[in-house]
Amino acid sequence: MDWLLRPNGRCLAENMPCEDAPQSWPSCLCHGLISFLGFLLLLITFPVSGWFALKIVPAYERMIVFRLGRIRTPQGPGMVLLLPFIDSFQRVDLRTRAFNVPPCKLASKDGAVLSVGADVQFRIWDPVLSVMTVKDLNTATRMTAQNAMTKALLKRPLREIQMEKLKISDQLLLEINDVTRAWGLEVDRVELAVEAVLQPPQDSPAGPSLDSTLQQLALHFLGGSMSSVAGGASPLGPADTLEMVSEAEPPAPHVGAGPTLKQPVAEGLLTALQPFLSEALVSQVGACYQFNVTLPSGTQSTYFLDLTTGQGSVGHGVPNGIPDVVVEMAEADLRALLCRELRPLGAYMSGRLKVKGDLAVAMKLEAVLRALK
Repeated sequence: MDWLLRPNGRCLAENMPCEDAPQSWPSCLCHGLISFLGFLLLLITFPVSGWFALKIVPAYERMIVFRLGRIRTPQGPGMVLLLPFIDSFQRVDLRTRAFNVPPCKLASKDGAVLSVGADVQFRIWDPVLSVMTVKDLNTATRMTAQNAMTKALLKRPLREIQMEKLKISDQLLLEINDVTRAWGLEVDRVELAVEAVLQPPQDSPAGPSLDSTLQQLALHFLGGSMSSVAGGASPLGPADTLEMVSEAEPPAPHVGAGPTLKQPVAEGLLTALQPFLSEALVSQVGACYQFNVTLPSGTQSTYFLDLTTGQGSVGHGVPNGIPDVVVEMAEADLRALLCRELRPLGAYMSGRLKVKGDLAVAMKLEAVLRALK
């Protein structure tokens, strides 16, 4: 049973008694005598004892046998013979299994409170260690995954957690395996799941955010309608860009603003994007978006931007397939965002501006904005 020992003679798992400690001659004599008597009893009562002594082990299992309390080499697959009264056994399933870490409330580095869970897949690579080192393997692995997830997310801001879930999952995989390999267990996959953001971050993240991306896209969509309201005036200048304002300070006055938005904001949605669609943009984005705009009359106007096949398409109604991202807002809220009367972060966190779908896919709208320039 050298598989339980390190080169220095110590056991693989810490605090685990070494199983190959030499026995005294009286102990060896008693062990051999009792084993012989058990085998003799098996022969005398055969074939009746065969129904109880013979066990079938499938290919995806191994059987750990304890003879007089001492562990033996893993048995199987195939038929295994057990001596009556002196052998006990435990089956170990080698197939990949999965469990989920229940969603828990965590605070990120920037003060945001979010509900995060995880899905974990693992398998047993050493059946002996899995039996000898841990009593409840599932519970121990789940607690290890939860502790590693908590430590990793406390060091990161909310934006990084949302945008780099795959990278964080890979790091969690390595950290969990560092602990569980000593238990004879290997984690194959960890998938982080951000259920909800319960509290926004205390400090606004630097750089462009999802809110500013959506506002710039809406501004480009409305370029045609705003120009028509101005009576054919030239497009707005650099002052058109939207900026995040501090929630603690009143919004800056809109200096040099154009004419007030009077007509429905969705009129320029179709004409603004059609000339800019191309195969290069489709290969760069590769996603489908749906925009739901609620009009003052209570009706909802739906538009789509499909950048998955060909040169892409944009039109009125829902896309042919399932959209990757759905953006929902009221017409008044969209007008207020464009006129800086509504704080973008407050609108997003209060639910007046809703984004459904993968946040990373939504951020690919930046490529659409670059094409519109």
